[in-house]
Amino acid sequence: MPALSNSGGRMQWIFLSPHLDDAALSCGGLIAERTRKGDPVEIWTICAGDPPPGPLPAFAQSLHKRWGTRRAAAATRRLEDQQSCQRLGAVARHFAIPDCIYRRIPLTGNPLISTNEDLFQPFPDSQRSLVDSLRDQLANALPLKAQIVCPLALGNHIDHQLVRRVAEQLDRPLLYYADYPYTVQASNDLAQSIHPDWQTFTQAISPSGLRAWQAAVAAHSSQISTFWDSVSEMEVAIQSYYEAGGGCKLWRDRNAKTITNL
Repeated sequence: MPALSNSGGRMQWIFLSPHLDDAALSCGGLIAERTRKGDPVEIWTICAGDPPPGPLPAFAQSLHKRWGTRRAAAATRRLEDQQSCQRLGAVARHFAIPDCIYRRIPLTGNPLISTNEDLFQPFPDSQRSLVDSLRDQLANALPLKAQIVCPLALGNHIDHQLVRRVAEQLDRPLLYYADYPYTVQASNDLAQSIHPDWQTFTQAISPSGLRAWQAAVAAHSSQISTFWDSVSEMEVAIQSYYEAGGGCKLWRDRNAKTITNL
Protein backbone atom coordinates (compact mmCIF):
# COMPACT_ATOMS: atom_id res chain seq x y z
CA MET A 1 0.00 0.00 0.00
CA PRO A 2 2.12 2.93 -1.25
CA ALA A 3 2.11 6.29 0.45
CA LEU A 4 1.34 9.53 -1.34
CA SER A 5 4.62 11.35 -1.87
CA ASN A 6 6.01 14.61 -3.16
CA SER A 7 8.63 13.03 -5.37
CA GLY A 8 9.11 15.02 -8.55
CA GLY A 9 8.09 18.34 -7.02
CA ARG A 10 4.80 19.92 -6.12
CA MET A 11 1.62 18.60 -7.69
CA GLN A 12 -1.66 20.43 -8.08
CA TRP A 13 -4.59 18.57 -6.57
CA ILE A 14 -8.24 19.18 -7.43
CA PHE A 15 -10.83 17.52 -5.19
CA LEU A 16 -14.28 17.30 -6.76
CA SER A 17 -16.87 17.87 -4.05
CA PRO A 18 -20.57 17.25 -4.81
CA HIS A 19 -21.71 19.71 -2.12
CA LEU A 20 -20.21 22.49 -0.07
CA ASP A 21 -18.95 20.19 2.69
CA ASP A 22 -18.20 16.80 1.13
CA ALA A 23 -14.47 17.24 0.49
CA ALA A 24 -13.93 18.63 4.00
CA LEU A 25 -15.91 15.78 5.54
CA SER A 26 -14.25 13.01 3.56
CA CYS A 27 -10.71 14.29 2.96
CA GLY A 28 -10.10 17.19 5.34
CA GLY A 29 -7.10 15.64 7.06
CA LEU A 30 -5.56 14.47 3.82
CA ILE A 31 -6.01 17.91 2.22
CA ALA A 32 -4.46 19.62 5.24
CA GLU A 33 -1.41 17.36 4.96
CA ARG A 34 -1.00 18.00 1.22
CA THR A 35 -1.14 21.77 1.65
CA ARG A 36 1.27 21.58 4.61
CA LYS A 37 3.74 19.78 2.31
CA GLY A 38 3.43 22.60 -0.22
CA ASP A 39 1.08 21.07 -2.79
CA PRO A 40 -1.49 23.52 -4.18
CA VAL A 41 -4.96 22.10 -3.51
CA GLU A 42 -8.30 23.31 -4.87
CA ILE A 43 -11.75 22.09 -3.86
CA TRP A 44 -14.20 22.36 -6.74
CA THR A 45 -17.76 22.15 -5.46
CA ILE A 46 -20.10 21.14 -8.26
CA CYS A 47 -23.59 21.68 -6.76
CA ALA A 48 -22.94 25.12 -5.27
CA GLY A 49 -25.34 27.26 -7.30
CA ASP A 50 -28.32 29.31 -6.20
CA PRO A 51 -31.81 27.80 -6.45
CA PRO A 52 -33.65 28.54 -9.71
CA PRO A 53 -36.21 31.36 -9.62
CA GLY A 54 -39.63 30.48 -8.30
CA PRO A 55 -41.00 28.69 -5.25
CA LEU A 56 -38.67 26.32 -3.45
CA PRO A 57 -39.67 22.65 -3.26
CA ALA A 58 -41.21 21.80 0.11
CA PHE A 59 -38.34 19.46 1.00
CA ALA A 60 -35.79 22.20 0.40
CA GLN A 61 -37.83 24.58 2.55
CA SER A 62 -37.80 22.05 5.39
CA LEU A 63 -34.00 21.80 5.21
CA HIS A 64 -33.60 25.57 5.17
CA LYS A 65 -35.68 25.76 8.33
CA ARG A 66 -33.46 23.20 10.07
CA TRP A 67 -30.28 24.91 8.84
CA GLY A 68 -31.55 28.34 9.88
CA THR A 69 -30.58 29.83 6.52
CA ARG A 70 -33.88 30.71 4.82
CA ARG A 71 -33.65 31.30 1.06
CA ALA A 72 -30.02 32.49 1.28
CA ALA A 73 -28.86 28.94 2.04
CA ALA A 74 -26.61 28.57 -1.00
CA ALA A 75 -24.89 31.91 -0.44
CA THR A 76 -24.47 31.12 3.26
CA ARG A 77 -22.99 27.75 2.46
CA ARG A 78 -20.54 29.22 -0.05
CA LEU A 79 -19.26 31.57 2.64
CA GLU A 80 -18.91 28.64 5.02
CA ASP A 81 -16.96 26.79 2.37
CA GLN A 82 -14.56 29.68 1.87
CA GLN A 83 -13.80 29.60 5.59
CA SER A 84 -13.48 25.81 5.58
CA CYS A 85 -11.02 25.88 2.69
CA GLN A 86 -8.96 28.56 4.44
CA ARG A 87 -8.63 26.26 7.45
CA LEU A 88 -7.29 23.53 5.17
CA GLY A 89 -5.02 25.81 3.16
CA ALA A 90 -7.00 25.06 0.00
CA VAL A 91 -8.60 27.26 -2.66
CA ALA A 92 -12.38 27.10 -3.20
CA ARG A 93 -14.05 27.07 -6.60
CA HIS A 94 -17.84 26.99 -6.89
CA PHE A 95 -19.88 25.85 -9.87
CA ALA A 96 -23.38 27.08 -10.65
CA ILE A 97 -25.37 23.83 -10.63
CA PRO A 98 -28.00 23.92 -7.87
CA ASP A 99 -28.12 21.20 -5.23
CA CYS A 100 -30.53 18.41 -6.22
CA ILE A 101 -32.94 19.54 -3.48
CA TYR A 102 -33.64 22.59 -5.67
CA ARG A 103 -33.76 20.95 -9.10
CA ARG A 104 -36.94 19.99 -10.91
CA ILE A 105 -37.72 17.31 -13.47
CA PRO A 106 -37.60 19.12 -16.84
CA LEU A 107 -40.61 17.46 -18.48
CA THR A 108 -42.99 17.78 -15.53
CA GLY A 109 -41.67 20.65 -13.42
CA ASN A 110 -42.07 18.45 -10.33
CA PRO A 111 -39.35 18.55 -7.68
CA LEU A 112 -36.58 16.02 -8.24
CA ILE A 113 -36.45 15.49 -4.46
CA SER A 114 -39.60 15.31 -2.34
CA THR A 115 -38.41 13.13 0.56
CA ASN A 116 -35.10 12.24 2.16
CA GLU A 117 -35.27 8.80 0.54
CA ASP A 118 -35.35 10.43 -2.91
CA LEU A 119 -31.78 11.64 -2.35
CA PHE A 120 -30.49 8.08 -2.64
CA GLN A 121 -32.31 6.73 -5.67
CA PRO A 122 -30.72 5.28 -8.83
CA PHE A 123 -29.44 8.05 -11.05
CA PRO A 124 -32.52 9.56 -12.76
CA ASP A 125 -32.82 9.69 -16.54
CA SER A 126 -33.93 13.32 -16.19
CA GLN A 127 -30.41 14.25 -15.00
CA ARG A 128 -28.43 12.71 -17.86
CA SER A 129 -28.25 15.96 -19.83
CA LEU A 130 -26.65 17.54 -16.77
CA VAL A 131 -23.85 14.97 -16.99
CA ASP A 132 -23.05 16.07 -20.55
CA SER A 133 -23.02 19.79 -19.81
CA LEU A 134 -20.95 19.38 -16.63
CA ARG A 135 -18.46 17.12 -18.39
CA ASP A 136 -17.86 19.83 -20.98
CA GLN A 137 -17.45 22.49 -18.27
CA LEU A 138 -14.88 20.46 -16.39
CA ALA A 139 -13.01 19.34 -19.51
CA ASN A 140 -12.50 23.00 -20.43
CA ALA A 141 -11.60 24.14 -16.91
CA LEU A 142 -9.28 21.43 -15.56
CA PRO A 143 -5.52 22.02 -15.84
CA LEU A 144 -3.78 19.34 -17.88
CA LYS A 145 -1.45 18.09 -15.15
CA ALA A 146 -3.64 18.34 -12.08
CA GLN A 147 -4.41 15.25 -10.02
CA ILE A 148 -8.20 14.88 -9.92
CA VAL A 149 -9.82 13.25 -6.88
CA CYS A 150 -13.50 12.30 -7.01
CA PRO A 151 -16.00 10.55 -4.72
CA LEU A 152 -16.76 6.85 -4.90
CA ALA A 153 -20.43 7.85 -4.44
CA LEU A 154 -20.91 5.56 -1.46
CA GLY A 155 -24.50 5.84 -0.30
CA ASN A 156 -25.71 6.62 -3.84
CA HIS A 157 -26.60 10.23 -3.20
CA ILE A 158 -27.76 11.60 -6.56
CA ASP A 159 -25.25 14.46 -6.61
CA HIS A 160 -22.37 12.16 -5.65
CA GLN A 161 -23.39 9.85 -8.49
CA LEU A 162 -23.44 12.86 -10.81
CA VAL A 163 -19.89 13.88 -9.93
CA ARG A 164 -18.47 10.38 -10.30
CA ARG A 165 -20.22 9.83 -13.64
CA VAL A 166 -18.84 13.08 -14.99
CA ALA A 167 -15.31 12.49 -13.69
CA GLU A 168 -15.19 9.06 -15.31
CA GLN A 169 -16.10 10.55 -18.68
CA LEU A 170 -13.20 13.03 -18.67
CA ASP A 171 -10.58 10.48 -19.79
CA ARG A 172 -8.24 11.78 -17.09
CA PRO A 173 -6.27 10.00 -14.35
CA LEU A 174 -8.52 9.73 -11.28
CA LEU A 175 -8.10 9.00 -7.62
CA TYR A 176 -11.20 8.13 -5.58
CA TYR A 177 -12.11 8.99 -2.00
CA ALA A 178 -14.60 7.33 0.35
CA ASP A 179 -17.65 9.50 1.00
CA TYR A 180 -17.82 10.21 4.75
CA PRO A 181 -19.99 9.70 6.75
CA TYR A 182 -21.82 7.44 4.30
CA THR A 183 -18.84 5.06 4.31
CA VAL A 184 -19.32 4.23 8.01
CA GLN A 185 -23.01 3.46 7.69
CA ALA A 186 -23.85 -0.23 7.84
CA SER A 187 -25.47 -0.34 4.39
CA ASN A 188 -22.35 0.97 2.59
CA ASP A 189 -19.58 -1.62 2.38
CA LEU A 190 -16.41 0.11 1.24
CA ALA A 191 -14.69 -3.20 0.48
CA GLN A 192 -17.37 -4.06 -2.06
CA SER A 193 -16.86 -0.70 -3.79
CA ILE A 194 -13.10 -1.12 -4.30
CA HIS A 195 -12.25 -3.25 -7.35
CA PRO A 196 -9.60 -5.94 -6.74
CA ASP A 197 -7.44 -4.40 -9.48
CA TRP A 198 -7.39 -1.00 -7.80
CA GLN A 199 -4.34 0.38 -6.01
CA THR A 200 -4.58 1.99 -2.57
CA PHE A 201 -2.55 5.03 -1.55
CA THR A 202 -2.24 6.29 2.00
CA GLN A 203 -1.41 9.63 3.58
CA ALA A 204 -0.46 9.76 7.25
CA ILE A 205 -2.55 12.37 9.05
CA SER A 206 -0.86 14.16 11.94
CA PRO A 207 -2.64 15.45 15.06
CA SER A 208 -2.50 18.95 13.56
CA GLY A 209 -4.03 17.55 10.36
CA LEU A 210 -6.85 16.04 12.41
CA ARG A 211 -7.48 19.39 14.11
CA ALA A 212 -7.58 21.17 10.75
CA TRP A 213 -10.01 18.51 9.46
CA GLN A 214 -12.33 19.01 12.42
CA ALA A 215 -12.10 22.80 12.13
CA ALA A 216 -12.87 22.66 8.40
CA VAL A 217 -16.00 20.57 9.01
CA ALA A 218 -17.03 22.88 11.86
CA ALA A 219 -16.88 25.84 9.45
CA HIS A 220 -19.88 24.29 7.66
CA SER A 221 -21.97 25.22 10.68
CA SER A 222 -25.34 25.12 8.89
CA GLN A 223 -24.76 21.46 8.01
CA ILE A 224 -23.73 20.01 11.37
CA SER A 225 -27.34 19.05 12.11
CA THR A 226 -27.43 16.80 9.03
CA PHE A 227 -25.43 14.14 10.89
CA TRP A 228 -24.82 15.32 14.48
CA ASP A 229 -26.42 17.16 17.36
CA SER A 230 -23.43 19.43 18.04
CA VAL A 231 -19.95 20.41 16.88
CA SER A 232 -18.42 18.47 19.77
CA GLU A 233 -20.26 15.32 18.69
CA MET A 234 -18.94 15.86 15.15
CA GLU A 235 -15.38 16.24 16.46
CA VAL A 236 -15.65 12.96 18.35
CA ALA A 237 -17.02 11.21 15.26
CA ILE A 238 -14.24 12.55 13.01
CA GLN A 239 -11.60 11.50 15.56
CA SER A 240 -13.09 7.99 15.78
CA TYR A 241 -13.07 7.70 11.99
CA TYR A 242 -9.44 8.92 11.91
CA GLU A 243 -8.37 6.48 14.65
CA ALA A 244 -9.96 3.63 12.67
CA GLY A 245 -7.83 4.59 9.64
CA GLY A 246 -10.51 6.54 7.81
CA GLY A 247 -9.95 9.58 5.64
CA CYS A 248 -6.33 8.76 4.81
CA LYS A 249 -6.73 6.53 1.75
CA LEU A 250 -7.27 7.14 -1.95
CA TRP A 251 -7.76 4.56 -4.69
CA ARG A 252 -7.12 4.28 -8.42
CA ASP A 253 -7.47 1.73 -11.18
CA ARG A 254 -4.07 0.11 -11.76
CA ASN A 255 -4.76 -0.02 -15.50
CA ALA A 256 -5.85 3.60 -15.88
CA LYS A 257 -3.70 6.56 -16.83
CA THR A 258 -1.45 7.69 -14.00
CA ILE A 259 0.20 10.82 -12.67
CA THR A 260 3.88 9.88 -12.71
CA ASN A 261 4.96 11.23 -9.33
CA LEU A 262 2.37 9.35 -7.24
